[in-house]
Amino acid sequence: MAVGNKPSISTLEEGKEFLLTHELREYFPQLSEYNSLKELEESSLYQKLKPEIERVANGMEYSNNIARNPGEKAFYRAVAWNVERGICYEEILEELQENSVLKHADLLILTETDSGMARSKNRNIARDLALALKMNYFFVPAYINLCKGNGMEVDVEGASDDNSLALHGNAILSRYPIKDLQSIPLKNCKDKMAGKEKRIGNQQALAATIEFPQKSLRAVCIHLDALSTQKQRQNQMVSILERLKHDPNMPVLLGGDWNTSTYNSRHAFFAICGFWYRVFMGVGNVIANHYPYPDRYFEKGLFESLKKFGFDYEKCNELGAGTNHYSVDDIKKYKILRDWVPHWCFAFIKWALRSNGGKCSLKLDWFATKNLNVVSSKDKIKTDSLMAIAPKVISGLNRDGKELSDHDPIVIDFVL
Repeated sequence: MAVGNKPSISTLEEGKEFLLTHELREYFPQLSEYNSLKELEESSLYQKLKPEIERVANGMEYSNNIARNPGEKAFYRAVAWNVERGICYEEILEELQENSVLKHADLLILTETDSGMARSKNRNIARDLALALKMNYFFVPAYINLCKGNGMEVDVEGASDDNSLALHGNAILSRYPIKDLQSIPLKNCKDKMAGKEKRIGNQQALAATIEFPQKSLRAVCIHLDALSTQKQRQNQMVSILERLKHDPNMPVLLGGDWNTSTYNSRHAFFAICGFWYRVFMGVGNVIANHYPYPDRYFEKGLFESLKKFGFDYEKCNELGAGTNHYSVDDIKKYKILRDWVPHWCFAFIKWALRSNGGKCSLKLDWFATKNLNVVSSKDKIKTDSLMAIAPKVISGLNRDGKELSDHDPIVIDFVL
């Protein structure tokens, strides 16, 4: 097992494990005193720690020797899931082991995976899931967190220095060998040191070649910035597609949380203005025709960009099915929004949703494919006793009324 700097691809092919660590924890209280990235970077403390910070920010973690290759199949299944930090780790693991659909996943594209955060019991979520599910994995940190998080996460017992590694990022897990690892840094849409949740770093897309028996596939995990404009999300997607390294004839699968909320959420003021614009459009109209279909109007640019790069999204998603659900009675979502928008806004949100039971659903999570045969509802393909299914959102995952995550997982079956 290697620990330390970014590994080489040759190390990966030798089947060794690489764990990412750092020596920054003792400096978190001092680093968190700065209120902007500019202020932080100009400090003598940052200049002293810069080599270590950049090593971690540009690092990656993986193991390619956990999975037992299950051999050739008639079709393969991928699941993309924003696991909300991995806070409900035990329940998420149980669902991935026992759910009639999710347990057959050959490939997991996971966004929001913690490593050493108090809110998720200082677990290494990607690695722990990989070991429990007997899958290979690839994790890339997006942020070094200088606090416990946002919303209800700030109420986790203990101080912020109870975080150990304090890393938060994204991961790919596979039952088949992985190689050719690539991380693609995304330009921040907002200063991550300004506000209550102070973080160093930026979102990272990650790509890996999965060596399935028939042919290899390039899998890409994408988490676009939540606090961003529609144009910024489009630009982040384009930057990924422009820098993605792969054989032009190789099948490609993009998946993850693209935060296609339809809103300019870079600043609360613009989000509030956008809210009233949607009220004037007709609340029922927006809930039925825009939140579940962001590609129709508000986020059209992002999806048009996918098409320009040769990607299809319409055949590989359950269109119109939301993956993130808001309720005016949900205290967890209330506390997250409260960190960002004024308290008086909630009365108007409640008023706007009054005819829809105080609820609405957004479609934030997506797949897109290139050179890949996606199973449709018309196909009758079977592996052993398992029948392939059309793209699907798996909704309603909870324990005793508690959501396992604030996002639903999405599923796609494909043939190689």
